[in-house]
Amino acid sequence: MDPFRKNSQPITPFITRPWMNKNGAAAAASSGSLGLKGIIAGGITGGIEICITFPTEYVKTQLQLDEKGAQKQYTGIADCVKKTVKSHGVFGLYRGLSVLVYGSIPKSAVRFGSFEFFKNQLADENHELGPINRLLCGLGAGVAEAIFAVTPMETVKVKFINDQRSAKPRFKGFVHGVGIIVKEHGISGVYKGLSATIMKQGSNQAIRFYVMETMKQWYKGDDKNKKIPKMVVGGFGAIAGAASVFGNTPLDVVKTRMQGLEASKYKNTLDCALKIWRQEGPMAFYKGTVPRLSRVCLDVAITFMIYDSFMELFNKVWK
Repeated sequence: MDPFRKNSQPITPFITRPWMNKNGAAAAASSGSLGLKGIIAGGITGGIEICITFPTEYVKTQLQLDEKGAQKQYTGIADCVKKTVKSHGVFGLYRGLSVLVYGSIPKSAVRFGSFEFFKNQLADENHELGPINRLLCGLGAGVAEAIFAVTPMETVKVKFINDQRSAKPRFKGFVHGVGIIVKEHGISGVYKGLSATIMKQGSNQAIRFYVMETMKQWYKGDDKNKKIPKMVVGGFGAIAGAASVFGNTPLDVVKTRMQGLEASKYKNTLDCALKIWRQEGPMAFYKGTVPRLSRVCLDVAITFMIYDSFMELFNKVWK
């Protein structure tokens, strides 16, 4: 008690967060606990999801690498699938899968772990986010995953798929391929297109988490404890995925070109964008939109459904 103040209250030994009750005890799991749960649940989710959706990612990347003129190889999605299966068999559609499996686990772990961490810092007393904070948390999660996981993973993946387009592919496997890339381009060779990837992933997750959190709050209404069925979560995820595709496919095209085997012909991200605009026209920025749309909607729907299921399980057994 303060002897110099009448009716003074005991001094709280720490600063309370918005989600803490009046006694200073955490009403929800701590920031560290939620972040760790998000990392583990996100990692498991990433591994499962990529095994389901990879063929659409493969086709999307092939179409984005396809340029106009004599070097153009595919007339569309069906033609890409047909030629790939004819040349390399059905498993040709899974070329580069190992790269994404190795990368999707840490990518998803960083994404959801970061989002849970940022959400814990910015949430209100009901552990919910306002409109601006939804965007900021999603943006933070996207930037974090771009730096720590997505850029090296995507660079290697695109180079693997690009290598298959040549008459004599050089990469015999993940370790062999990465070894050649590092030997020829150095460690920086797996960080090509970093700025484009940060912009892409930042805007991606800002849009997705904003739409997802908004729709969840809308569904719950005044009942904050209302349970959202998994199929509804999947539907929300598909909508969030579609919104992100239409919002940032141009960035995805530039990122893909910057990470391809012919990236050396571009000085930087801006130069790549300008050359695409001048040489191929504005519609080139939306190459691969249809396969990307189908992949991303399925991807985000599955991801949020699996992630929510694991978080529910963890919250029951991991207090």
